[in-house]
Amino acid sequence: MTVDAGGAPRGRPAARRLFGRFVWSALRVLGSVTVLVALYYTSPLDQSSMGTTVAVLLGGLVGFVVLVAVQVRSILRSRYPGLRAAEALAVSIPFFLLLFAAAYVAMAAQSPSTFSRHLSHTSGLYFAVTVFTTVGFGDITARSGAAQLAVTVQMLTDLAVFGLVLKVIGDAARRGRERVNATATAPRGGRTR
Repeated sequence: MTVDAGGAPRGRPAARRLFGRFVWSALRVLGSVTVLVALYYTSPLDQSSMGTTVAVLLGGLVGFVVLVAVQVRSILRSRYPGLRAAEALAVSIPFFLLLFAAAYVAMAAQSPSTFSRHLSHTSGLYFAVTVFTTVGFGDITARSGAAQLAVTVQMLTDLAVFGLVLKVIGDAARRGRERVNATATAPRGGRTR
């Protein structure tokens, strides 16, 4: 049996091949997000110091940038760049939100007056999502200077995620599609027809 460049058997209908890629991509996203959420909920966030919290947040932000860079490279090389871009966003955004949620929970555990109420893992995630979506219901508020600074950092990086990261991933998907289209229309084996 011969296979094409993507590893699929030749002659296999394109729609079926794309559906298989979609299912595989969805499973990768589900697995990745499940691992991230499990790590978040099982981490002893209430036992870290302020220095550790700041280091984890800053290290996590660097990790986020690296993750996006690796995802962009993967999109550019992918046979299905649009699908790969959707997968990149579906993993990167939860990573980003869980990172800030973890920082908020750790800060609240260190000083109960940091936020307007105690933050569990769930309420920390809820707060990070409300800040990210700019909903801001007001039921949880940052009270200390450190918490207000952390929320401000999240708001500013949210703008970068909304603007820059979405643009970079979108541009990578467009360039990847152009590459795939150019490859599909290029003469094979250097011969012209």
